[in-house]
Amino acid sequence: MSEKASPLLLVVDDDAPVLRFLRAGLASEGYRLVEAANGAEALAQAATRAPDLVLLDLGLPDLDGFEVVRRLREWSQVPVVVLSARGQEEDKIRALDAGADDYVTKPFSMGELLARVRVAIRHGARREDGDAGPVQVDDLVVDLARRVVTVAGEEARLTPIEYRLLAVLARHAGRVMTHEQLLREVWGPGYASQHHYVRVYMAQLRQKLERDPSRPRWLVTEPGVGYRLREG
Repeated sequence: MSEKASPLLLVVDDDAPVLRFLRAGLASEGYRLVEAANGAEALAQAATRAPDLVLLDLGLPDLDGFEVVRRLREWSQVPVVVLSARGQEEDKIRALDAGADDYVTKPFSMGELLARVRVAIRHGARREDGDAGPVQVDDLVVDLARRVVTVAGEEARLTPIEYRLLAVLARHAGRVMTHEQLLREVWGPGYASQHHYVRVYMAQLRQKLERDPSRPRWLVTEPGVGYRLREG
């Protein structure tokens, strides 16, 4: 029986030096690559090659990256990691709200990029499998099927909203969730501007789950964007 092929990554960027950097670093880790220099080509390659992950620069010569993500999400749940210029928090939020799974801020190290790629591919595999089993990060366990949360084997007593907030983060473990995404999924579409709700309940979760709530290990803030549950 042949071994399973290594993941196929669709790299979408029109900057030749960046492409050389990505090609060398990703190929050295055993990933198979297909490349696209613009949005139209990216969508065509995604449809014909069925990649395991799309690595997408937002600044493309035809369609912008946000439109590429939106069009992809009309028919595909392939994980998308966007490349975002430093300090452009609005771009990160727009990309995530459009359906991207994560972002890497330029300039970035290959080590950081590879870590984000691994997490996104794992998340994509869980999404395909429909896994609703326990999500574990160190000694924090969120059992989505039983709706039970434990820390070091002890059950954490959470309110219904605290549990819903943690469950959303657990289902997307490793992926940054924007304030708006969390508000829509936990409170509903009418609460999309109530960012303070998320801050208040995240503080309560940290008090109940984190050893040092002021320096959280698991419930991580992405400044100006949202939160993520660190994946173990």
